[in-house]
Amino acid sequence: MEEQERTILIIGSRLLAYPDDNFINEQIDISNCINDNIKSPELQKELDKALKSFHRLSPEELKKLYVSTFDLKAKHGLYLTAHELGDSSKRGAAFIRLQKIISDAGFERVDDELADYIPMLFEFLAVAPDSQDNDRLIRRLAVALKRIISSLPLDNPYYNILYILRKNVFPEPTKEEIAKLEFEREDADLEELPYPIMYK
Repeated sequence: MEEQERTILIIGSRLLAYPDDNFINEQIDISNCINDNIKSPELQKELDKALKSFHRLSPEELKKLYVSTFDLKAKHGLYLTAHELGDSSKRGAAFIRLQKIISDAGFERVDDELADYIPMLFEFLAVAPDSQDNDRLIRRLAVALKRIISSLPLDNPYYNILYILRKNVFPEPTKEEIAKLEFEREDADLEELPYPIMYK
């Protein structure tokens, strides 16, 4: 993976993480990172635009936007295996396999997020050496990103950074990869439960 792609992953991981009270200071750091590490003037302009789309929002507005965008809509969620498997019981095993990929590369998680949290996986790929496991992870993330972007409104501030990531870092998913994701994902059973049966 090229250094510029790794830089975009780092920027994406920061912008897609929950915006805590330090987010304004982080935006300054991100702007400096863009100027220092992105060589393409066109890409610099796109990243600056993505960053500035957050400037018009107060910290509280940004937190509300984050929750309404990613936490309240399944298609926009930031957990990889939720896109791949939905509510399937297979997610537990998928977590373990992802954690093994991270551990085998010599890294460990330092927060309480699940192993399939997409911003964390972006950060992992940005610093991890290239490998077959990571190449497969990149393709898996590409399918999830396409699913998120396909239903995210264009005027949502998060759209720009997701689009930049998909265009500049991740390959275009094949029809087979998209079909596999749709086939294996189990939707939550939201039907009303029956009245309880009383036993004597």
